[in-house]
Amino acid sequence: MTDSDSTAPSDTTETAITFSDLALSDAVLKAVRDIGYETPSAIQAATIPTLLEGRDVVGLAQTGTGKTAAFALPILSRLDVSQSKPQALVLSPTRELALQVCEAFEKYATHMRGVHVLPVYGGQAYGVQLSALRRGVHVVVGTPGRIMDHLAKGTLDLSELKYLVLDEADEMLKMGFAEDVETILADTPDDKQVALFSATMPAQIRRISKKYLNNAEEITVKSQTTTSANTSQRYLVVSYPQKVDALTRILEVENFEGMIVFVRTKSETENLAEKLRARGYSAAAISGDVAQAQRERTVNQLKSGKLDILVATDVAARGLDVDRISHVVNFDIPVDTESYVHRIGRTGRAGRSGSAISFVTPRERRLLTAIEKATRQPLTQMQLPSVEDVNSTRLTRFDDAITEALNQQPRISAFRDIIAHYVEHHDIPEADVAAALAVVAQGETPLLLSAEEERAQRFIERDDRKARTDRPERGGERGGDRGDRPERRPRSTKPMAAYRIEVGKRQRVEPRQIVGALANEGGLSRDDFGHIQIRPDFSLVELPADMSKDVLERLRDTRISGKLIEIAPDRKANGGGARGGDGKYPSRDRSFEGGARANREREESRGYNNRDSAPRNDAGRDNTSRDSGNRYEDRPTRKPRTKY
Repeated sequence: MTDSDSTAPSDTTETAITFSDLALSDAVLKAVRDIGYETPSAIQAATIPTLLEGRDVVGLAQTGTGKTAAFALPILSRLDVSQSKPQALVLSPTRELALQVCEAFEKYATHMRGVHVLPVYGGQAYGVQLSALRRGVHVVVGTPGRIMDHLAKGTLDLSELKYLVLDEADEMLKMGFAEDVETILADTPDDKQVALFSATMPAQIRRISKKYLNNAEEITVKSQTTTSANTSQRYLVVSYPQKVDALTRILEVENFEGMIVFVRTKSETENLAEKLRARGYSAAAISGDVAQAQRERTVNQLKSGKLDILVATDVAARGLDVDRISHVVNFDIPVDTESYVHRIGRTGRAGRSGSAISFVTPRERRLLTAIEKATRQPLTQMQLPSVEDVNSTRLTRFDDAITEALNQQPRISAFRDIIAHYVEHHDIPEADVAAALAVVAQGETPLLLSAEEERAQRFIERDDRKARTDRPERGGERGGDRGDRPERRPRSTKPMAAYRIEVGKRQRVEPRQIVGALANEGGLSRDDFGHIQIRPDFSLVELPADMSKDVLERLRDTRISGKLIEIAPDRKANGGGARGGDGKYPSRDRSFEGGARANREREESRGYNNRDSAPRNDAGRDNTSRDSGNRYEDRPTRKPRTKY
């Protein structure tokens, strides 16, 4: 694949390289200095000179190492502002990452006049994107599905494309965008410069790089671990019912600026955010159900400091890069190590320090072991903050509040006379008056926790453990101390409806491709998917029955394996039996209830349930059907369904 491979050190380059040494344009260099960047990261120092030379690049580096600047800075340095057609295309796996990359381009192009960057992703109205494309843009950042839609409609002209970037290529392949990516690579000019960035190098990515990249240089940022060394990693062993209280204690004692709390399901995001708001914290939820405009407002609130805690799922938080995020809490520990790396990568980015705390139930210790093995970093066990720890933190904050108030001398002077008047007329010591004012300011909430509360909490935990061990045996054989887990829910509790999409086995689609494409374009989450049946020429997918028309409209333009899916409600599955690709009705197919209902109706119409009204022969069959030359005559004798 490459004529030369290079390895960049993990932390610093061998010589003290600065951005001034990388031959960037003056306008871009000025923007970099304004932001505060001084020395390039390893991937930046190795990649920027190669891209400025015009060579293709394959960059292997973990998330949070500065890959965006590694390709954005050289592209902007070589951009021709006088040309109105798109010159650079960046493909991202998710809309969140696309917006993040777009913001980075705009930030680096602050001192470049007339540069237009357009994010193109599913979930946003076409009108905004079409208007911008007609006016002319220089850089397009988008998801593969929406880019394919614009190419099919003829609204995106890539005939003058000079630079193409595949950001987080491994994630795009996992989400089922492989064929879309290859189509875009094949349909763009052959002389374009291609940069491919990925955290891993699976065989499919290596095949794509060999096929579509010319004389590419492979640059690998080797590190001792797959997680940032700037992020401290701790874990707390806690039972599931005690997680919210444990999180509250941690929020009391940890000195955090901004925090992301990760949960597994989108329903849990709002539940947890509501509980945190009830405890006085500024928290909001973000998931696949949240509209794109609301997502953007929530992220902006987190950046500006109006919001302190963001409760999110993995997909919703993918690509977030907010300077204020000092802590990441895995409220639900991820089941795979890659998700763990991506989660804690939201903090400790680009040289900043961060802290990651994971809640581990007793039965999840195996997941903890797998994470430590994959990251090659031990996680330090922490203890639940005690009452003394919480009280000490509260007293420190109380002291700080008094010190800050004492600095407001004009207001202090106004109240000093009022307090002196009260002391003189009521003969009360000033210390007692100050204590009384503290009571008024504190309200009904006690300033300090009591030891009795902690003892009561221990009794609750002890009773809870006892109740779990006293549960009846599961299945009559196995004991069940699974009280640390929530009650297992069905895959989806909401009403579902069957939808037909025009891709099937002939297109070699897989369920993961269907889920990835529909989730990305329609803003759906994993809980929104029911059964998926892949037939020869089409597939049936169960989706929420109350899915809005806007979501359905966006999904109609989705492509899987390069083909438009043309999603539409499947009337046969929803009301009269799902017909298979061979034209037969599967009588035992329980995926869609309509199929079984239709089979019963057909049997009744053929007289199978009215056998008492006709004489039977010894074989148990209707004589009338034999005499009338029924077409079922040659079938073997059928055992009666019900004995009368």
